[in-house]
Amino acid sequence: MPETPALAPAVRTNLVRLLRAAYPHPSFPDGPYERTADHILGQLDESLWHRIALTSGLESLDASAQRSRGTAFADLDDDAALALLRGIADAEFFAFIRGVTVVTLYNDHEVWDLLGYEGESYSKGGYLHRGFDDLDWLPSPRVEEYDGPERLVEVAPDDVPATTSTTGGR
Repeated sequence: MPETPALAPAVRTNLVRLLRAAYPHPSFPDGPYERTADHILGQLDESLWHRIALTSGLESLDASAQRSRGTAFADLDDDAALALLRGIADAEFFAFIRGVTVVTLYNDHEVWDLLGYEGESYSKGGYLHRGFDDLDWLPSPRVEEYDGPERLVEVAPDDVPATTSTTGGR
């Protein structure tokens, strides 16, 4: 089986820039975006179609930046990069990137730390006694005691037979 040719360094650079523009988090360092880009690029050896679509899509994005702004896509400011991305939002290669990124970027444990997510709770005994209600950005709920009649009103009397038919008796 022939070896897959190496990608040009500009492909990774443009992909990282695309990820930063499409998923903007100013407080995030480069690491999570670079790991996400590497994960996307790692999948390209499995599919020639994805490899061709991604490389040609990123090259097209770079050419568009050169034509419209006179600079490489990787050198665009956030607003200009986002404007170009909106123009390719329906492109298949961009759908592939979005599909992988939304899972990969937000499953990065460094991102979890940056966003304040503690991870899954099952292995730690759940959220009940681990501060699930420590949301200091929400107002305190208003709790009132019920002072209505002590007798509860039955919604369905006990003497009504339960139906077991799934067709409603038809």
